[in-house]
Amino acid sequence: MRAELVDTFPAAGAHRAAAAGPPGADRGTAAEVRLQSLTKVFRRGGRRTVAFSDVDLTIAAGEFVCLLGPSGCGKSTLLRVVAGMLRPDAGSVVVAGRTVTGPAADRGMLFQRPMLFPWLTARDNVLFGPRAQRSRGLDERSDAEMGADADAILDTVGLTEFAGAYPHELSGGMQHRAAFARAVITRPSVLLMDEPFGALDAITRLRMQQFLLAMWEKYRLTILFVTHDIDEAILLSDRVAMMAGKPPALTHVIDVPLARPRVADSVDAAAVLATKRHIRSVLTH
Repeated sequence: MRAELVDTFPAAGAHRAAAAGPPGADRGTAAEVRLQSLTKVFRRGGRRTVAFSDVDLTIAAGEFVCLLGPSGCGKSTLLRVVAGMLRPDAGSVVVAGRTVTGPAADRGMLFQRPMLFPWLTARDNVLFGPRAQRSRGLDERSDAEMGADADAILDTVGLTEFAGAYPHELSGGMQHRAAFARAVITRPSVLLMDEPFGALDAITRLRMQQFLLAMWEKYRLTILFVTHDIDEAILLSDRVAMMAGKPPALTHVIDVPLARPRVADSVDAAAVLATKRHIRSVLTH
């Protein structure tokens, strides 16, 4: 068994071969997402629990929005409704003008844990989605085309040298980058991220935040990102959508006054201190 590989972050501009755009960029165009009067209720044994109620939010194509709020306010449930994994009890989710009725390839999902298949190498994990889509007649690419796409995206996320490694041989940051590559190769229009860095140590989390910013600049997907971390929400997003209350609902949507590109020190800029104070006051009242 090989020792766990040490995480490395590709330097800016290190992968020029992929700089012209993502594999299949013509099919992965960012999409607008509209949540309209969205409500989800869980019922069990005569008990009724409102996960969230009457949520209205429009996310522009290519926009990065963070969903922020305390535990139990329905953020992850909302993300699963947008993904089509759960059906709403009222309202609708519309992606690129089409009402969501279930999971589809136009919406990629990343969880707190990378969820890689332990018996597959990094490269085969990345190829799993396209191969599954082809088996259902949803992808017409040949093995050679899929392989070339996988190699390009692995190079983009800095994992070319580790394409043949198994998940247990990768560091936590590398596993998350492999999971990102697996999501992007299916060419989604929207990427849904449920606290993907929450379980990482502070240093790796900072590296992954910078990685995600670089990848968003490159791919410009529409991203809805769940977090509990105010600084993370400000660093990453164009707007912060805040959930709270009983029943939980969308209470505030706050613009982030930061130009792009961004670095970790951006959250300490004087321009964002008022935004941080505003968010804290909303969350604590």
